Amino acid sequence: MDSPIRPHTHLRPGDQVVYRILDANLDRSREALRIIEEWCRFGLNHPGYTDQLKHLRQTLGQWHSADLRLARDTPNDPGTQITHPQEVARPNLQAVLQANFCRLQESLRVLEEYGKLYQTEFALACKAVRYQVYTLESQLLGSYRHQRLHQALTYLVTSPQDNLLAVVEAALQGGIAMVQYRDKRSEDCLRLELAQQLKQLCHHYQALFLVNDRVDLALAVEADGVHLGQTDLPIAVARQLLGSQRIIGRSTTNPEEMERALEEGADYIGVGPVYSTPTKPGKAAAGLEYLRYASSHAPVPWFAIGGIDVDNLGQVLAAGAQRVAVVRAVMAAANPTLIAQYFVTQTDYSQRFHRSPGLPGEQGDQG
Repeated sequence: MDSPIRPHTHLRPGDQVVYRILDANLDRSREALRIIEEWCRFGLNHPGYTDQLKHLRQTLGQWHSADLRLARDTPNDPGTQITHPQEVARPNLQAVLQANFCRLQESLRVLEEYGKLYQTEFALACKAVRYQVYTLESQLLGSYRHQRLHQALTYLVTSPQDNLLAVVEAALQGGIAMVQYRDKRSEDCLRLELAQQLKQLCHHYQALFLVNDRVDLALAVEADGVHLGQTDLPIAVARQLLGSQRIIGRSTTNPEEMERALEEGADYIGVGPVYSTPTKPGKAAAGLEYLRYASSHAPVPWFAIGGIDVDNLGQVLAAGAQRVAVVRAVMAAANPTLIAQYFVTQTDYSQRFHRSPGLPGEQGDQG
């Protein structure tokens, strides 16, 4: 819509260059706002964010006057012929949102600076919108991760091995929704390299990537979060370092540890070990009873973990678990993709119909 505001410009009447810059960046800003708004409307079903983004878009639209539009010269604009390989495809939804937030913030900064030559009120309005966008970015990208967490039913915890990347990618191809990089013995340089590669793999398959224990490593590779054991950093300290956007999980083995984790603000908890496992030597199994307790007391997503495989998954789901974390069942599998598909299918079926899945023997050979 045309603005009723007549600009008190410092520009010469014949100087159209700044008008073209303002017109182009108003277009970019409004387009980026619309892309983010559509996600909030249809992806998050969030009326608050949707209304806020619509208001910002309309605020900029009020300044998009006929004078600015008439300065447009698309046929002679060399920028229309410039592209970049990263613009051709986006690996996942988060990349779409991040790219458009960057595009929006850059455009608003251009509008603010060149707007000072056009009208002071216009420049101030763009500055106000830009600061609102910074806050929205933190809230929305954080909510994206947490939404994915609530949707996730399967969680792979890695163990060190030579073919780590190949196994993890095979599991991701089978539909695993979250991956935790766990390696307590390798040197930091190797851990950093592997964590970077694993994060790229996970994000390519639109899966969340977390790091076990190491908040510094999670920050270095921009992981989606960190998983902490009972003797690791307090959640409050990890939250201070990681910020509100990233996910923090905590291992628990009994109701008392669960209560503490919830009080500390864990985004999710691990519940187990359900069965004895060499991953936790000397740790007594928590058993199915703890799963039943968690199913009626845990207000955050929780993952049953510890010795879970295709033979006992039915018992775990029947005890009330909706989400499961696995290590050896996938990492040591002859066909990680097939086993991952089994866990994905059975947890999805159990959640949809609130019943335990058929026994693995009834599903055919699982490899």
